[in-house]
Amino acid sequence: MSAVLDAGFFRRWMTAAAAAVDREADRLTDLDSAIGDADHGANMRRGFAAVAAALEAEPQPTPGAVLVFAGRRLISTVGGASGPLYGTLLRRTGKALGDAAEVTPEALAEALGAGVAAVAQLGGATAGDKTMLDALGPGVDALGRGGGFAGAARAAAEGAAATVPMLARKGRASYLGERSIGHQDPGATSAALLFEALVEAAA
Repeated sequence: MSAVLDAGFFRRWMTAAAAAVDREADRLTDLDSAIGDADHGANMRRGFAAVAAALEAEPQPTPGAVLVFAGRRLISTVGGASGPLYGTLLRRTGKALGDAAEVTPEALAEALGAGVAAVAQLGGATAGDKTMLDALGPGVDALGRGGGFAGAARAAAEGAAATVPMLARKGRASYLGERSIGHQDPGATSAALLFEALVEAAA
């Protein structure tokens, strides 16, 4: 893993995230059909495709600017709760990175922590509520502990898988009560893809 990450890395990250979401869109929709509106895959595919296209047309000069720009694009193109939540995650992370031309993985972990906190505040959720936070939290924690992008991706994937036995307490799935148990949360699953994309961007 590179010691410093520049705007080019962050553009690759968003492009890799768009590719990962595109690959997994049908699975995300299948997961969402069990406990949600069956539109998570399509919404995420549309949003991240728009991000990748916009960044290609308008490359941003710094890591923070890339993420703020991407977050705004998600908010404007993704319906439902996913747009505001993912948009908030990226915008808040980008703002925490500031105007630096290069950042370290440690600085990214800290900034992502601020982004995750903003998502928790916006959604009124905490770890264990069967939401995207159950993947984001472990991923950020692993990155902050020096586990690298691969370690963060593993932790996020494990966090997503751990939502299967949980009772949903927030979001559409919470309406199902105990029927939400036994299904993997689609938001946690898509959140884990962001960490998978970090690995691809660094390759």
